[in-house]
Amino acid sequence: MLSLRQFQQFLAVAETMNFHRAAERLNMAQPPLTNAIRLMEEEIGVRLFERTNRITGLTPAGEVLREEARRTIAQAERAVALAKRAGEGIVGTLRIGFVASAIHHLVPRIVAEFRNAYPLVALELEEATSARQIAAIMADRMDIGLVALPIPPGEETRVSTSVLLESQLVAAIPASHPSASAPLLPLAALAEESWVLFPESEGPGLHSAIIRACAEAGFSPRVGQRAVQMETIVGLVAASLGVSLVPEAFLSSKREGVIFRQIDGIGTPIPYQLGFAWRNDQALPVLSSFLRFLDQLRQGGSLSLTRA
Repeated sequence: MLSLRQFQQFLAVAETMNFHRAAERLNMAQPPLTNAIRLMEEEIGVRLFERTNRITGLTPAGEVLREEARRTIAQAERAVALAKRAGEGIVGTLRIGFVASAIHHLVPRIVAEFRNAYPLVALELEEATSARQIAAIMADRMDIGLVALPIPPGEETRVSTSVLLESQLVAAIPASHPSASAPLLPLAALAEESWVLFPESEGPGLHSAIIRACAEAGFSPRVGQRAVQMETIVGLVAASLGVSLVPEAFLSSKREGVIFRQIDGIGTPIPYQLGFAWRNDQALPVLSSFLRFLDQLRQGGSLSLTRA
């Protein structure tokens, strides 16, 4: 099998039709080049050049090899360039998870900006709850996830996080609720209501924050319905199946049958954080590029990432 060096030597001779000029191009002496071409012809078993005391042309076999040598060398150069880009995090694949509540106001902006900055990086996006994202990250099925913080207890030593958005929770109540006209709503006013909440296993950090806030207001929420996604929770509230606490970003949404109100009283505001999480030992170059990209967005202020 011919080596890349042999292809380069043959192509230099085929393009100059002169051993002396080809040797100068290759920065080598002429006799070793002449011998290399002779050995190449012996290895292949055919003549590549028509020649008397000098080269007069390429044989049909030589013409075919010239085109294939050009392709081979170009492909080798491309492979080296791609490997270099991959090592620098410029090319590759990044698997990103995100919670559903971030799809309207964060994910599209971040993805669009990153694709503009790194067009050769393929993004594989997957919607999942915070807990499922952490599990996928630990199992190497996902590289980084946009999750509700804090992360589950016990994962802090294995997972790094970076806060992307600092906000608060607001009350979601049916439009027919007696307190719907109030500009602010004490959390204690929802003590006797049926609640719509997500299972603790799907977002333990946020679930604990809600339960803790209710306890500070003097009650434990009576859960009548459970749903995994915030959009579904809001839909169930609109159907008058209960009340809930949801991210502040919902304040600007127009939804029939549901009213969003800021919380007033003990323990307010109730914090809500979104942030990226990734495994501590993950050394993927494209992940490093993504993290640098996020830092640049924060420093440049091209995206408002600290508040929805």
